Amino acid sequence: MSTRKNLLVELFVEELPPKALKKLGDAFAQEIWIRLADHSLVATDQTVKYGETLKAFASPRRLAVWVKDVSNQGPDKLGRQKLMPVSVGLDANGHPTAALLKKLAALGADASAVSQLAREGDGKNETLFLESLVAGAKLADALQKALDEAIARLPIPKVMAYQLADGWETVNFVRPAHGLVALHGADVVPLSALGLAAGRETHGHRFEAGCDPIVLQDADSYARQLENEGAVIANYEARGTDILRQLHSAAKNLGMQLEIEMETRTLTDEEAEVVLLENGLVQEVTALVERPNVLVGQFDSAFLEVPQECLILTMKANQKYFPLLDANGKLANKFLIVSNISPSDPSAVIAGNERVVRPRLADAKFFYDQDRKKRLEDRVLGLARVVYHGKLGTQGERVGRVQAIARAIGEKLGGHELARLADHAALLAKADLLTDMVGEFPELQGIMGRYYALHDGEDGRVADAVEDHYKPRFAGDALPRGEVGLTVALADKLETLVGLFGIGERPTGDKDPFALRRHALGVVRMLAERDLPLELPLLLRDAAGAFAVDLRVETLGELEDFIYERLSNALREGGNGSPQAIEAVLKLRPARLGDVAKRLTAVNFFAALAEAPTLAAANKRVGNILKKSASAPVAEVDRALLREPAERALADSLAEVGPLAQAAYERGDYTGSLKALAALKTPVDAFFDHVMVNVDDPVLRANRLALLRQLHAAMNRVADLSALSA
Repeated sequence: MSTRKNLLVELFVEELPPKALKKLGDAFAQEIWIRLADHSLVATDQTVKYGETLKAFASPRRLAVWVKDVSNQGPDKLGRQKLMPVSVGLDANGHPTAALLKKLAALGADASAVSQLAREGDGKNETLFLESLVAGAKLADALQKALDEAIARLPIPKVMAYQLADGWETVNFVRPAHGLVALHGADVVPLSALGLAAGRETHGHRFEAGCDPIVLQDADSYARQLENEGAVIANYEARGTDILRQLHSAAKNLGMQLEIEMETRTLTDEEAEVVLLENGLVQEVTALVERPNVLVGQFDSAFLEVPQECLILTMKANQKYFPLLDANGKLANKFLIVSNISPSDPSAVIAGNERVVRPRLADAKFFYDQDRKKRLEDRVLGLARVVYHGKLGTQGERVGRVQAIARAIGEKLGGHELARLADHAALLAKADLLTDMVGEFPELQGIMGRYYALHDGEDGRVADAVEDHYKPRFAGDALPRGEVGLTVALADKLETLVGLFGIGERPTGDKDPFALRRHALGVVRMLAERDLPLELPLLLRDAAGAFAVDLRVETLGELEDFIYERLSNALREGGNGSPQAIEAVLKLRPARLGDVAKRLTAVNFFAALAEAPTLAAANKRVGNILKKSASAPVAEVDRALLREPAERALADSLAEVGPLAQAAYERGDYTGSLKALAALKTPVDAFFDHVMVNVDDPVLRANRLALLRQLHAAMNRVADLSALSA
């Protein structure tokens, strides 16, 4: 009789790679669950609920999983064994052949089973099958397979090969493993993996465990015993939450705020906690400590003369410290350390961390001081020695192209003065790539350029543009803050897109090594959100004109498609309308992307009208008729040829409604333009009910097609309404 108990499996290993720890822990738990479910050892009718039916544990030195209600044996199942063709197993009289009897004997059955054999197939293709009850899988066997599969399938960033204790056998794993625990309730499950035999002993904190080894009572006592006896918080999320709690408490006691909280200012407390738990630094530190202890350190305030971005990046990237900001959002000379030990006197730990961070900050100050000895503009010539792309030349040549594109955009947006400022900002925009600070911290490109430009006495608008021309750097990032920055950012992204598409370097599948999707979305956001009076096709054409190298002929068409695809995806993800409404607007390829939101609003309004389904269907029908028409188009409708009352009524309605819709369209009232079209429903319905378009008389047919072209043009100024037709 099967019994259900909670199950625990733990691999105790040497320090795991911190950036991969959470993924490894989740994958280990998930694989064990899936394999147990395959053998019906867990209740397959229940969904996986993390924290209830399944718990993943991951600390620097362990991967573990707890599973609720695991049976010690799976249910018996009806098995089906394919035997042989009927023509081979039975003779002409239907009696079993020697071959069949031998096969049955091998399977533990005798001649009495022949009458129960199932047949499947037709005629000569019939096959014999033996149906029998198969005993359910035993936990030890199934769990052994599950563990082997979980180990084999772990998303290990880099495998290590190491020798086992016998000195002969070599195994491969992410880090050398030193312990294996497998408990079904309080019972040890006899497993083996990586040269280890399962038991009930594990180990706690290297220095602060109350005892070693820790003898686990049962599967349910794992987390409690590790925390109480081993000074380890085994659960990754619990450890991260504890780190955040201590960080918040320490910052509050100092009257300061965490620098990592800056990105959560507009969020609720619940949303902020989710964002902070996903913060890269929080996740990395969570993976480095077993029981966190937050301490306060400080550095010489003289270092605050260095731009705070440099100091923040130095502390976070190199030392894994949490910088603090004062009430004004300025960097303070205090920082928080997440220690893995909790001594009664933490002064030595704090002093050690302060001693370590000082040379890092001194390096940052040295780079900053050295960089300012040379003007940013004087570094520009050096870009001619930096290769940008083998087919597109150097960074110096690239700067020249960005300047040309920026001047053209600047003239359109603000005339000569904006063109002049944008040209100069584009000249300086990449110069900080040759500074020591950016060489050490590439993440600071643009940011340091702004500081150095201000130090050189450049116009503030130009300095801002040097930083902002990289924006938006990621989804949700702010747009450039001024016209100069906006102009140079557009120019920089257009140059990148046109150039790389022009040499065939477009993204494929999930591969986008040059982040062209991000660049395209940046162009979309700037044009749309700032409602710039610029037309996308002309921008691409002007950008292509800045290249001296030959670009592929199909470049601009492909790139235009690519950008509209990014726009479509952004609109769908943003919930800006139904897929049909978005398709209706984008099928017309609005040249000004700032118009798209207004057009969508109009289409969403129109789609809610009672007349919309009929008019959309009619529009689709008109489009199909016009596509199939082989006759030469007639420019104007000849009213003398309008013979049927229904076609005269439609012409009269168009004469009345068309100008109203056109006038509203021209003043940008797209909703009003589509609203006016609702009056066409009745005459359009009557036209298709009573008028034959493709009559034999070529003159009459051409006139009716001209009327439909007029209707089609009136209905499709704002969007292609046929996309709304089901």
